[in-house]
Amino acid sequence: MVLSKRQLLVFGGFHESTRDFIYYNDIYAFSLDSFSWSRLAPSGSAPCPRSACQMTSTPDGTGVIIYGGYSKVRVKKDVEKGTIHTDMFLLKRDGKDGQERWSWSRLNPSGNKPPPRSGFSLAVGPAGRAVLFGGVCDEEDEETLEGDFYNDLFLYDTAKNRWFPGVLRGTKTEKKKRRKGRKGGAEGEEDERNKEEEAEPQGPTEVIKEVVTEDGTVMIIKEAIRGPEEEEDEEEEDEEEEEGSASAPMVEPCPRSSAMATVRQGKLYLYGGMFEVGDRQFTLSDFYCLDLHKMDQWEVLIEMDPKTQEWLEESESEEEEETKGAQGEEEDSEEDSEEEEDDDEEEEEHPAVQEGETVTAYQNRTEQHWIGLARVNMGSDAKHKKIAKVALAMAQVFYEDTGDV
Repeated sequence: MVLSKRQLLVFGGFHESTRDFIYYNDIYAFSLDSFSWSRLAPSGSAPCPRSACQMTSTPDGTGVIIYGGYSKVRVKKDVEKGTIHTDMFLLKRDGKDGQERWSWSRLNPSGNKPPPRSGFSLAVGPAGRAVLFGGVCDEEDEETLEGDFYNDLFLYDTAKNRWFPGVLRGTKTEKKKRRKGRKGGAEGEEDERNKEEEAEPQGPTEVIKEVVTEDGTVMIIKEAIRGPEEEEDEEEEDEEEEEGSASAPMVEPCPRSSAMATVRQGKLYLYGGMFEVGDRQFTLSDFYCLDLHKMDQWEVLIEMDPKTQEWLEESESEEEEETKGAQGEEEDSEEDSEEEEDDDEEEEEHPAVQEGETVTAYQNRTEQHWIGLARVNMGSDAKHKKIAKVALAMAQVFYEDTGDV
């Protein structure tokens, strides 16, 4: 949803149930004057149905730019294929208020475009530039799904219809520029920086190392990221400066998707998000700030504290439950004499049914627990849709067994 003049515009989205899914490409407007909804009927070719796209208003407020998104189609009975969209569209408004006409047109921006991804964050920065951060690119086939997460920055100039990577300069680079006697005010430095960024052939900063280790309930994330420009600067610096910079590496948010982003007084604020390691999904609570005028370095406002994440403690116990649950299932299939005893041990560790709770309410509340248990039993190659079905069945059986007791 995005603000355009005195209206809030909502585009696309999706709805998914256990049986089917549907993606939308319709657009609705909510009037801030009459507090009423209306569906728009723009002329031209609209974007294909999708969700997870991002929208931003044009500087003059007469149009909305829509970029990217994700959708999937069913190619066979039990086979679905996902598509990450990288196209861009302009929804333009003409005419006076109350008599406006809307139209779709496709944009073909120049410059260094972001690699395909979904789940990225977008916020409007100074001078009408949209700032894109992070996201994930899922590589999926009929049996597996793996995601590559990003923590890079791209800027889109809405006036010039051009993409360019947002390369952080770091304090060391700024000192080097002053030492060389480069002159000019903040505006001159920004113009020169923009020219260099637009001509940058190497693209965004690449992640060299990302280590995620688990020790009980503690999660540690480390990242060491260097851009091509930093490496060139390092070669030109003298040994003393190299030693000083080595002790203070640049800090950046770890790769993630679905982070919250907004810009206030020229500063980009970035909060939270999520990323995956194998079958484990991690929710982040760290908070960062980046001055878009300086583009020097990220400032950490709130560090990630794994000890405050109660779900991390639960995820550890879930592993134990899943292992015991898998053993219990094997024993159930063998129907040996120890079946009842094992079932009693498992039931104590499963989420208890609350008083007066319906089976549907219980399934919704404990969904992640049973999905984790089903994934262990079915293996990592099993499709998520089948895992979800098995998880629902397991939750229902446990609910009914508990009710009988």
